[in-house]
Parts: sequence; C-alpha cells; structure tokens
Amino acid sequence: MPKHIAIYVRVSSRKQDTRSQEPDLKRWIEAFADGASVKWYRDKLSGKTIERPGWKRLEADMIAGNVAKIVVWRLDRLGRTASGLTALFEDIQRRSVGFESLRDKVDLATAAGRLMANVLASVAAYENEVRSERIIAGQAAARATGKTWGGSEKGRRVKVTGEQVTTIRRMHEEDATKAAMARATGLSRPTIYAVLNS
Repeated sequence: MPKHIAIYVRVSSRKQDTRSQEPDLKRWIEAFADGASVKWYRDKLSGKTIERPGWKRLEADMIAGNVAKIVVWRLDRLGRTASGLTALFEDIQRRSVGFESLRDKVDLATAAGRLMANVLASVAAYENEVRSERIIAGQAAARATGKTWGGSEKGRRVKVTGEQVTTIRRMHEEDATKAAMARATGLSRPTIYAVLNS
C-alpha cells in the first residue's frame, strides 16, 4: 500500500469547527502534495489528552508504515503538553515520517526545525497552564464577591404552578422525555421528577 500524507485538524469542543485551519492546509496540499494520496484526520476534543479517536487512527496508520508525512496547521493542534509533544516528535523521527506545522514554520527534517518544535511545545504547555491559572483566579475572585454557578439558592424551593403540573402529567401520559417536559415548563429535570413522584 502506498504511503499517504496525513492532514490532522483538531478543535477543542463540539461547538467549534475547523474552518479556520482548512484553507491553509488545502493550499499546502495543492502546492506540495505532488499528487500523493492525502487522508484527513479530525478530532473535536481537548488537546490535554492524546487519547483522541482521529489521532489514534493516524497513529495506527503511522505505526503500520502507511504515513509519509504529517501536516498540521499549528503545533497546538497536536496537543498542549510539552512532554507529550516532545515524545511525539521523537516517535515521528524514529519512524522516518515527515512532519510540518504550517503556521509555526516547523519542519522536523532540520535541526533548527526540531529545536523550534521543542521550544513551541514548551510555549504551548506554558500558555495552557497560564490559562488555567487565570480561570481559577477569576473563579476565586467571583466566589469572594458571592457569585455562584448552577442550581438554585440553597434552601429555596421552586414554586410549581397548577398549569405546569397539568402539562407535566399530560406529557408523561404521552411518553414524553423528562428533558422535553423541562423545556416545555421551564423547570429543571429534578423538579419534573419531584412532580411525577408526588
């Protein structure tokens, strides 16, 4: 089986998409793939873990010897831990697989590229840690001013109207889901359960 070029794209959540990454990657394919077979691998998961389905498929193809080169938009699409990225770079080199990060201008075929890849891996890990620290500090400051997240005020009981009870019971008879009942009445699912159990 001839080797292919692996194009890897990743976003951190299902609400995001890869449209910002794809134009540069498509231009690279047109300019440099030279008619080689190209396979896209996609993930919608955090970069904190390497346990991602798209990446696992790419890794399996690489281990099987089917990948000639891996191309990514930016290094942080591969992951956000310095140790994980460094180990990955070593594995890619050991298997004689090419690697290129378009936005970072990193090519592991050169000594300068390998140095830059490791520096950028450390920067990605640093940015991730700083982001986490900012979130924790922001949450602590908000808590200090009395801000809370989720749920209702402790000890407060939600008043359910007769109309809401009627709607819940009717929908229950029609085998509607608890989530549908919650949407229809504006109540939480625990409240729906409490009404049905009363």
